[in-house]
Amino acid sequence: MVKRIILHWSAGRYFPTIFEKNYYHYLIDVEGKIYNGKFTPEDNNSCTDGKYAAHTGGGNTGSIGVCMCGMYGYKSPEKCGDFPISAIQFEACMKFTAELCKKYNLPVSPDTVLTHYEFGQANPKSTSAGKIDITYIPPYPWVCKNDAGSFIRSKVRWYKEKI
Repeated sequence: MVKRIILHWSAGRYFPTIFEKNYYHYLIDVEGKIYNGKFTPEDNNSCTDGKYAAHTGGGNTGSIGVCMCGMYGYKSPEKCGDFPISAIQFEACMKFTAELCKKYNLPVSPDTVLTHYEFGQANPKSTSAGKIDITYIPPYPWVCKNDAGSFIRSKVRWYKEKI
């Protein structure tokens, strides 16, 4: 049973690779196009068979992994690398996440829509502890690290109301 959506950046370039498709259910390129990963969200209902998208260490079971392609070379907000998340890409991700919430009947809350960073913060003994996706949103540079998840959820709620 799908219980949450965990949002990521790939730390790669602007278009998904075959490798990345193994780890996320959906990937969004710089132009906002959505790609399917190798596994379906339902494959993550049970992660005991090894056939699932391993996007969040310690949190894969029941989780959909949605990833924005980019952020390769990211060091800090001042040194974002050559592949920052684009505004079109970010908004496409928020809209798509809202559609997934509707499809799987998920409310938009910190327990059901969260970043990889937030999951790691809440689960410090998992391998997701210390992950930095998503702590910086290039199209909205004024959003601080600890507010990124709340900002994302407000966007997802807005899109969900429009569906």
